[in-house]
Amino acid sequence: VQLQASGGGLVQAGGSLRLSCAASTTSSAHLRINSMGWYRQAPGKQRELVAVDTRGGNTNYADSVKGRFTLSRDNGKNTAYLQMNFLKPEDTAVYFCNADWNTFRDGTYDEAGRSWGQGTLVTVSS
Repeated sequence: VQLQASGGGLVQAGGSLRLSCAASTTSSAHLRINSMGWYRQAPGKQRELVAVDTRGGNTNYADSVKGRFTLSRDNGKNTAYLQMNFLKPEDTAVYFCNADWNTFRDGTYDEAGRSWGQGTLVTVSS
């Protein structure tokens, strides 16, 4: 299962960006995405959770982004979005999407796994 992240770029402080993460598989199995989330890694820092959404509709956000970022999903397209508003210079990082998934063949469970996207750079200038 591959994740394709997009939407990063350069924005001024106070601006907005929308990241997208699309999951796909080249096999003939049916893909079911369970949880999808976004993480970020700033230079010299460890990767940290930004937001994660379970298929049941529970979404958890890092305290630093609550009220500014919104994670949404389109389960029909196996895609997650991260709307980022009121961006701050400290939001500058490479953003990675992540998904826990299952596949099914002829209605029967096939396999499970976790995939990461390739990362998309968000730079917020002051």
